[in-house]
Amino acid sequence: MANSNTVSHSTKLGPEERAAAIEALKTKELDVLVVGGGIVGAGAALDAVTRGLSTGILEARDWSSGTSSRSSKLVHGGIRYLEQLDFRLVREALIERGLLLQRIAPHLVKPVRFLYPLNRPLFERLYIGAGMLLYDIFSYTGGRPPGVPHHRHLLKRQVQRAIPSLRNNAFVGGITYYDAQVDDARYTSTVVRTASSYGTHAASRVRVEGFLKVGQRVVGVKAHDLQTGERFEVRAKQVVNATGVWTDDTQAMVGERGQFKVRASKGIHLLVPRDRFQSTMGLLLRTEKSVLFVIPWGRHWIIGTTDTDWNLDKAHPAATAADIDYLLEHVNKILAVPLTRDDVEGVYAGLRPLLAGESDQTSKLSREHLVAHSVPGLVVIAGGKWTTYRVMAKDAIDAAADALDGKVPPSATENIALIGAEGYQAAWNKRAKIARAFGMHTVRIEHLLNRYGVLTDELLDLIRERPELGEALPGADDYIGAEVVYAATHEGALHLEDVLARRTRISIEAWDRGVSAAPVAARLMAEVLGWDDERTEREVAVYLKRVAAERASQEQPDDESADRIRLEAPEIVTP
Repeated sequence: MANSNTVSHSTKLGPEERAAAIEALKTKELDVLVVGGGIVGAGAALDAVTRGLSTGILEARDWSSGTSSRSSKLVHGGIRYLEQLDFRLVREALIERGLLLQRIAPHLVKPVRFLYPLNRPLFERLYIGAGMLLYDIFSYTGGRPPGVPHHRHLLKRQVQRAIPSLRNNAFVGGITYYDAQVDDARYTSTVVRTASSYGTHAASRVRVEGFLKVGQRVVGVKAHDLQTGERFEVRAKQVVNATGVWTDDTQAMVGERGQFKVRASKGIHLLVPRDRFQSTMGLLLRTEKSVLFVIPWGRHWIIGTTDTDWNLDKAHPAATAADIDYLLEHVNKILAVPLTRDDVEGVYAGLRPLLAGESDQTSKLSREHLVAHSVPGLVVIAGGKWTTYRVMAKDAIDAAADALDGKVPPSATENIALIGAEGYQAAWNKRAKIARAFGMHTVRIEHLLNRYGVLTDELLDLIRERPELGEALPGADDYIGAEVVYAATHEGALHLEDVLARRTRISIEAWDRGVSAAPVAARLMAEVLGWDDERTEREVAVYLKRVAAERASQEQPDDESADRIRLEAPEIVTP
């Protein structure tokens, strides 16, 4: 690891770096400590450290293990918010979409094309077309091109050619438009690594169990390292609470009532094989409550989402049989050959942190974010949407900076690319040459470049030293052994679930949800993390029980039953 007094730090986020971060957190007073390792917390840590502030970030579980790994995988303006006349939110999100696509993370964020099928020939075309035009116009207001093509109107025969699997009577034409997509968990862990590379002390699996106070002022936190059992204190001039759906719980530890409430809304998504229906683009469909997306995702389609209140376990939201049937029923309304439960490869459920209002329907609650200095020394950031994480992070650190002594520079993250981004386009242009040099298929190199950017070199170095790491994992042909090793050495993965559920997406993409890959991946991690045979077997057993509990919960008729079954799986093992 690079010396902490140098300008540049290591981009590694392995066990040694975690230990060094915890030692630093115990021994120095920080300017800013961020609690919560989702996308907003990660963004806040990067924003703070790149302003020159000494920064730390703690996460109770794995990076992005909550909401930030269970989204629709879209970076988008939010077409549906136009109808709600929330133009400011749409414009802000579209500007951020362009920034992520072109400057901050071109290796991770990619354009994706959607069709909106039309059911009525004239009025609907005019109405939806006007909204799409406004969407395009807003995307140009950030001072740079949007990075995606503008919308287009299609006749019925053009739609039929583009999506042969649609029912012939399900549309009279269509409008296509572009948004962007991202592997949300990979993006979040990359933001954490980027923050660490600038000097942030980052540690996952460290739970905040209380706040340190002097009078009414928060001056730090009481922390519990779940890996070792050690308890310690972290002192900071400003603490940022970025815990998403756990915001109210975190605020309760301060002993103060929060200035606003956060309500959890459950959204579930299905993955089905790409060959189950033919289409050259994704779909945006209306439902009676909201909208439904069918999103191309490698060899799969992601279908989602639902929007229902959730008051049960926040760590493991569970999808029910009713949730799955709801999505299948709605997508089957437009497909010539309907999908069945047998077509569903993967299912995942996540919780949106919505600012509670007067509406009883979660689909009507605000996606705006709010920042509050609830007590001196503690900044709370809540609400918002994934796409605008950088703006949320900036606003939170602005609030913290206002309370710090001395002049703090403004946010710089608009111009800071994530690690792996600089030089990505040149590497992409050389992908065929790289593939030939390593005797690999070009598609494999493309897969790595779109997950690691120019850091792909580090994985290829592993394969050069150990050629067997270039082989695909059992039951998960898209992923290779080198990615498992790299997750443990460079990306902060401490447990098997971290790799199969978040550093890769095997847990939702593989037919067996990672059961075949688990023993092989665990052995690869054991070499790096020093697990003995007993520990390796425990990691596999815990993961298999998680898969079994998720499958069983998805057969249940209601949330309460699904939650009870899901919680039968044990939590992550620790030494």
